[in-house]
Amino acid sequence: MIEHSEPVLVRAADAETVGAAPNHVTLLADVSTTGGVMSSARTRLGVGADGAAPHYHTGSSELFFMLGGKLEVLAGEEIVNVSEGDMLVVPPLTTHAFRAAADSSADVLIVFVPGVERFDYFRLLEKVGHGEATVQDLLDSQEKFDNHFVESPVWTESAKNRQ
Repeated sequence: MIEHSEPVLVRAADAETVGAAPNHVTLLADVSTTGGVMSSARTRLGVGADGAAPHYHTGSSELFFMLGGKLEVLAGEEIVNVSEGDMLVVPPLTTHAFRAAADSSADVLIVFVPGVERFDYFRLLEKVGHGEATVQDLLDSQEKFDNHFVESPVWTESAKNRQ
């Protein structure tokens, strides 16, 4: 069992944000801060914006708590709609993806339990978006960040139906 005995306080003014409005991630607590207990980030997506492509984690559950708006989440082979106040927990080895609903923005707190080093993953995503790193760099980091990309016919088909 991982133990962490110190309180962790992250002030909004001190948190690092990657990306730019309306699609950005505020990095709250990583494993280095929590002693491995958990890691967390706040993700904001503009209306209909994509979040994460289908993937799974081998060692952590991923908790989504909706602070505002609506999110579509692939959870295994099902697409679940979550709204403000809803919580969804995706267990390890379960394929999942997420995006803002077609008619809504989304504001979601994401927590990994136990923690996994995520801050550098989000920084790498930003570099890919700016052309400073490649998709291959992202694929090469799958083991390091326990973020394993997979194909999902259910997710692909649902994206086609949104257009």
